[in-house]
Amino acid sequence: MKRIIKWSWNIVKFSIIFLFISFCDSAWAQTTTDPAIVGWAFLAASIATGLSAIAAGIAVAHVGAAAVGAISEKPEMAGKALIYVGLAEGIAIYGLIIAIMILGKI
Repeated sequence: MKRIIKWSWNIVKFSIIFLFISFCDSAWAQTTTDPAIVGWAFLAASIATGLSAIAAGIAVAHVGAAAVGAISEKPEMAGKALIYVGLAEGIAIYGLIIAIMILGKI
């Protein structure tokens, strides 16, 4: 299960690094009405949300399957399993927060 969580975090790290390298100069500029900058900002926000949602879906699929297997063997592991699934779902929220921050700058 640790390998799956580590893999999910690698997807999130890649998404954040990609956004900052690709769109940092235009999306984080001062407030402007330049259509090109606004377009890049919307693209950056959509990529942040989309990639984080895909990563969260993959993480929840793997972590959820492992959690069900762990609960079937040891029912007292249900609390810990729910925490791990919740952490995997949090990946999508991180992407949404980045998108809101990007759109707040235009």
